[in-house]
Amino acid sequence: MIDHVTPDPIRLDAIANSSDAGPVVMLNLNRYREVANYEAGHPDHGSEISGRAAYLKYGLVALGAIGHVGGSILWAAGADEVVIGCEHDRYDEVVAVWYPSRTAFLGLASYPGYMEAHVHRDAAIEQATLLAIRGEAEPHLSSPF
Repeated sequence: MIDHVTPDPIRLDAIANSSDAGPVVMLNLNRYREVANYEAGHPDHGSEISGRAAYLKYGLVALGAIGHVGGSILWAAGADEVVIGCEHDRYDEVVAVWYPSRTAFLGLASYPGYMEAHVHRDAAIEQATLLAIRGEAEPHLSSPF
């Protein structure tokens, strides 16, 4: 079964072993749970924290990690509605994050507190898609036109 929340170790290995050493933009598509789903035993289990609020707990740590590895958020916005696709394709937020390399992206895991903060991300996310896109040399949005 495909897990639409947790990064797949095989796909992470592919990123780690990629021959592309250049910058990468990770396009995050997030759909949040109405109420965060923390596991039993977690202090927030059974609380009425929204998925979005739980994700922000993760996001504050992730923002520090992104800066630590030399990355930056290029763009983030709420997603309003699906125009092409079906309900399964609905997301609440889109975030484009530039990293100087795929190795830098993988370096997030070594940032103090990052892996521990994943408990909030996991409780928050109903469905996620993460796309790796070849990035420009500098962190900016560009157009092919």
